[in-house]
Amino acid sequence: MAMPRSEPDLKPAQKDDRIHVFWHEGMLEHDTGRGVFDTGMDPGFLDVLENHPENSDRVKNMVSILERGPISPFLTWHQGRPALISELLSFHTQEYINELIEADEKQGKTICAGTFLNPRSWYAALLAAGSAISAMKHVLDGHGKIAYALVRPPGHHAQPTRADGYCFLNNAGLAVQSALTSGLDSVAVIDIDVHYGNGTAEGFYRSDKVLTVSLHMNHGSWGPSHPQNGTVDELGEGEGFGYNLNIPLPNGSGDSGYACAMTELVVPAVEKFEPQVMVLVIGQDSSAFDPNGRQCLTMEGYRKIGQIVREMADKHSKGRLVIVQEGGYHVTYSAYCLHATLEGVLNFPAPLLSDPIAYYPEDDSFATRAVESIKKYQRGIVPFFK
Repeated sequence: MAMPRSEPDLKPAQKDDRIHVFWHEGMLEHDTGRGVFDTGMDPGFLDVLENHPENSDRVKNMVSILERGPISPFLTWHQGRPALISELLSFHTQEYINELIEADEKQGKTICAGTFLNPRSWYAALLAAGSAISAMKHVLDGHGKIAYALVRPPGHHAQPTRADGYCFLNNAGLAVQSALTSGLDSVAVIDIDVHYGNGTAEGFYRSDKVLTVSLHMNHGSWGPSHPQNGTVDELGEGEGFGYNLNIPLPNGSGDSGYACAMTELVVPAVEKFEPQVMVLVIGQDSSAFDPNGRQCLTMEGYRKIGQIVREMADKHSKGRLVIVQEGGYHVTYSAYCLHATLEGVLNFPAPLLSDPIAYYPEDDSFATRAVESIKKYQRGIVPFFK
């Protein structure tokens, strides 16, 4: 006789645990257009052009899975708001902000490859930046320990002086800067988007107050807007030397490979740095099915990363954690992987959602060797490891 299946315990590990979500539907008004992938180009011989990968549908599904999925009872929603120009100048230069304002006044401009500022894009970008800043303020003011800025357009490629990779304003960087302005002197940023968080790294490259750690596929520079390579030797400069840690992982790295990198590289670095608040920059483009990445994370991998980051926040930052949304371009699976990440952050004892496309083979030996090589390099050159 078959035994009845037990339902998972729908309670986080800690009583009354909640995630405060900052969102504004005005961010859906950023229209990235259609064409050949992200080029905006119509070659004239294709009957069906695709949406730009960074389109509103991907985020609509993220919103809906959080509103109606099993994690919904453990979320509190807050209205996002546009950032002030004065706030933007804490990270970006006046000249760059003027360039974006001028492009908006002229009803749009191709800022760089694949990055289109169209009518209402500037408003959406201001909402994304303001929502990330508000999420940080919510945590620092003691209104909640965990906040999630569900934002678009993304931001982690935006540098102080230029746009890059679908990003205009560096949402995470602005949130970090607001923490520093409030009086904190140690903030750790863990970026798991499949692409190097070059803009955030550039913004704090000469600072020892911000530890920036990026786990990304080994893609290198992709042109004038993205001169950084994301290699292990880009460690920061001056007082910031050793506070920018890059973890370029081989293509095909999956759940085991990422868990190894988190355990062997990220956890020890955060342990040494002892941040007062942590920022988790999430992109579901590291998933096995994303059109814009070549890694193999599944829901289980994202769930594990969420658990590890939450454990670090509890240990070092009094539980204070701000999560900022970046990429993730598979319209459905990105939403599932987001749900899994937040499940991990809340430390549910069992998955709330099963993986709809689950299994993908992973040879973790490549990632493990890469992690060991990076570990050896960092231990020999990063001052706080010596």
